Amino acid sequence: MKLNRQLILLFVILVSPVFLLNWYANNQTEHILKRHVTNAYMELNKQNHLLINRDIDTVNRVMTNIIINPVVQQLQSGAGQVYDEANQYDRVKLYETADRLIPTFSIGISGGEAVGYYLYVYDPLDRYDFAPLNASRFRNGGVYFYTDRTKPSWADEAISRKGRGFLKIVNGIGGGRTETLAYIRAVNSTISGKMIVGVLVASNMDKKIEQSLQSVSLPDNGEMFLTDYDNTILASTLDGSMGRKLDLPPSMVHGTKGEETTDAIYGDSIYVQHADYEIQQKLVYRISAASLLRQQSELKRAIQWISMAYSLFGIVVMAYFWRSLLSPLQKLAGFVRGYEPGRKVPSSEAVDRNDEVGVLIHAIYSMARRLNSLIEDRYMMDIKQKETQLQVLYQQINPHLLYNTLESIYWKSSLEGNSDSAEMIKELSKLMRISLSRGRELITLEEELEHATAYTRLQQKRYEYEFQVRWETEEEALTNPIPKITLQPLIENAIFHGVRNMGEDGLIVIRAFRRDGRVVVEVEDNGYKPVDHEALNRSIREPRTDDRQGYGIHNVHERIRLHFGSDYGIHYSMPPGGGTLVSIELPIRPAEEAPAPAEAG
Repeated sequence: MKLNRQLILLFVILVSPVFLLNWYANNQTEHILKRHVTNAYMELNKQNHLLINRDIDTVNRVMTNIIINPVVQQLQSGAGQVYDEANQYDRVKLYETADRLIPTFSIGISGGEAVGYYLYVYDPLDRYDFAPLNASRFRNGGVYFYTDRTKPSWADEAISRKGRGFLKIVNGIGGGRTETLAYIRAVNSTISGKMIVGVLVASNMDKKIEQSLQSVSLPDNGEMFLTDYDNTILASTLDGSMGRKLDLPPSMVHGTKGEETTDAIYGDSIYVQHADYEIQQKLVYRISAASLLRQQSELKRAIQWISMAYSLFGIVVMAYFWRSLLSPLQKLAGFVRGYEPGRKVPSSEAVDRNDEVGVLIHAIYSMARRLNSLIEDRYMMDIKQKETQLQVLYQQINPHLLYNTLESIYWKSSLEGNSDSAEMIKELSKLMRISLSRGRELITLEEELEHATAYTRLQQKRYEYEFQVRWETEEEALTNPIPKITLQPLIENAIFHGVRNMGEDGLIVIRAFRRDGRVVVEVEDNGYKPVDHEALNRSIREPRTDDRQGYGIHNVHERIRLHFGSDYGIHYSMPPGGGTLVSIELPIRPAEEAPAPAEAG
């Protein structure tokens, strides 16, 4: 497809979804918004109900602490107990102690209110008739006694629940508010579970629950209600609603077993409800639907403005690209499509302009010319030069015949009892075997050290052990690859130019180790002759003008650079004790990349 058609198609593709979105939003925004917002409030409602139940559970745990208190358990009264005037004083002290203890468990609430705990002790024989029945000073907690005649209306219900607490709207607790939401729980005897000490009541639970409800913010002052399963309001954010019936949508009036979160639109409001069948409670949110519709209208207008602005922007961008970029890019594409490396490039570009497009066209034409020049001249010459260097540096005599002949001489010398000659022939055979290496140019450092060992043994036998050789190698460096016959020229120089005439004082040390991310191989001698190490370093790095050294140190240095790069090679220096130290630096290669061990060819 042509670029101009692609540009038109791109504009249609980019703009069409915006208009489709505008149409879809006008038809579906209200439903989607209500659904998504309702889902969010359903989850919020569920978490809010969980927090309320945690507050109730906190009160329940406080009640447990009160119930198991020994002072409370001693207030137990009933049939089978003997009372006389002598223990009257003890009952008074016990009552006084309990009456002071219970208010200490009160929990403060914002607004100066508090959750007060009231212990109603069952006293069928009326042995605590001296205790007051009602007084305003007890509104934050205290102890009361009741008989079968003065029993509160909710006492039997609490006893029937067998220690399980419940919420209930009651009147006149502790002489405080006329009506309050209380959490009521029976107090059983810890000595005999069948006996009842009394009933424990926590007042002002509606204020505590309202405090939890006020931590949630609903739009346009939405209302929250905690009800029982008869839809009686236990607590809410609406003043004066406690005890009233809440008008709910028919689908939300009855709950099911377990927990259930539902929503419904009823009248002008959206209802969200979380019902818990086990505790017979519902938490209901009532949100005005008009507030959500206002948000929906604002969203529609925002989408319309975005659609118009996006379409106008698309037209401007389309016009710019069409006029400024399309034509020159088409011409440039034609040139690139027809260009082949080596093909002649026109002397002048088809488009003459100074902006970024012109710079791009000029750069591509120039790059094509430079590429042709590199292909025709420099690149091919470099490749040929490298190939020639490798052929010259790696050209060696194939010693197969000589190696086999040496093996035959070695066995004949051994059979004739000439052990020294046989050992020298054996070492020379090792030199030839590693030199072959099945045609490989890189061998492991371990093989190269074996080759160097054979060479040094030959020279030691030749000079009747007039110098010493010490080997210091690290195991982890032995698998690293190295060009073959690298160490032999260095050891040869150390012998002939260093320690040959020093007798037993002459010492050559060969080391191999890892340092700073590289493998370093060193050949050090303690020769006494002065050496110009800088001149040696220059000689191995400058181009050679003659072949008098043969495959010498310059050859070794160049082979290392050709294999591993210009960052590696040979360097001469003077060690602290005098003499000459030549160091070879190689890159670290993983063991699996090292070449296979050399075998006889």
